[in-house]
Amino acid sequence: MASFYGATGNQAHNGGFGGNATPNPGADGYSSGGAGGSGFQQFQQQPLQRQQPQQQQQQQHAGFTSNVQQWQAQPQGQQLYGQSSPQQQQQQQQQAAAQPFWSPNVQQAATQAAAGFMAQAATGNLTSEKVLSQGMDEIQKAFGGGIPGMNYVMRTLRSYFQVDNRYVKRKLQNVLFPFLNKQWRRDQVEGPEIVNYALPHSDENAPDLYIPIMSLITYCLLSAFLYGTAGQFNPEVIADVITKCFLTQIAEVLVIRGCLYAMQATIPVLDIFSYTGYKYLGLTICMTCGILFKYLKWGTFCYYGAFLWTASAAAWFMLKTMANNIPVVTASTGPKRDVMVVAFAASQVATMWFVSQTKYL
Repeated sequence: MASFYGATGNQAHNGGFGGNATPNPGADGYSSGGAGGSGFQQFQQQPLQRQQPQQQQQQQHAGFTSNVQQWQAQPQGQQLYGQSSPQQQQQQQQQAAAQPFWSPNVQQAATQAAAGFMAQAATGNLTSEKVLSQGMDEIQKAFGGGIPGMNYVMRTLRSYFQVDNRYVKRKLQNVLFPFLNKQWRRDQVEGPEIVNYALPHSDENAPDLYIPIMSLITYCLLSAFLYGTAGQFNPEVIADVITKCFLTQIAEVLVIRGCLYAMQATIPVLDIFSYTGYKYLGLTICMTCGILFKYLKWGTFCYYGAFLWTASAAAWFMLKTMANNIPVVTASTGPKRDVMVVAFAASQVATMWFVSQTKYL
C-alpha cells in the first residue's frame, strides 16, 4: 500500500491533495495525472485504515467472550476462588458426621433403649416407673455429655422422678384425702449438704413431677374428648388447654417465689412446680365426673360437686405442705408467714377454677 507521501521526492512532486486531478467524463468521474493520481488513491484507501482498529476491537471482544464462556464451562474438578470443591465438601460432611455434637450418638441410645424396653416387656417386668427411669437414663447418656451443665440438670430432674407404685398410691391418697394424713414433714438423710431430703420412693411427703405431668396430660386429653362429644373438636384444643394451664402455673410459681423471696425463705423452684401441679389430679377427677354424667344432663352439676371436694383437698394439701416447708422465722420486713400460707392455699382454688373446661358439659 502506498503511503500518503511518496517514498522519493517532495510533496509538490507527489501531488498529495493538490495533485493534477481534473474532471474526467469517464466512468470514474476523475482522472489522475502523474503522482497526483496516487495521492487520490491513498485518500480512498485511508477509510480502510480507519476500519482496521474497529475490526481489532471486535476480534478482541470476541476473544474475551470466548474466554468467559470457557471460564463458565470449566470442568467440575476445578474450583473458583473462595469456594470449596465437592470433594472437600464431602470430606467436611464426613468429618462432621464422625464427630457428633452430642456424645454418645442419639440414634444409638434410642435403639438401645427400645431394645431394653422390648426385653422387659417380654419378661413381664415393664412398668411405667421403669420406663420413665430408663428414659431419663438414656436422655442423660445421649445429651449429657455435649451440653454444658446438662448433667447437673438431668441429675436434678431425675430426683423428681424416683417414684414407685407404693409412692404413687400414697401420694394420690394424700392429694385427694389430705385430711387423713397426720405427718407432713419430709424425711432427712445424711449427706454433704446442710439439709438433704429423702427421694420420693422413700418418703411419701417428697415432691415429684411424675404425678403432675401425668395428670396434666390426662386432663388435656379429657378436655379434648369433651369437645369431641359436643362436635367441636379441633386439634388445637389440646395445645390451647396445655398452654393455658402451663402459663397459669408459671405465673403462680413466680408469684409464690417472689413472696418467698420477700420473706427470705428458700424453697426450690421445682418443688413449687410440683406442689402447684397436684391440682391437675383434682381437675382430672372433676372432668371425669362431668363426662360420665353429661348424657344424664348432670354434667355441670357433677363437675362442680367434685370440684368442691378436689379444690378443698388441694387447698388443704398446699396449706399443710407450705406450713411445714416455710421456716417459722422469716424476715420481719416481709409479708407475714401465716398470711402467705393461707394465700398460697387459696390460690389453688382460684387457679383450678380459672383453667376449668366446662363449656360443653
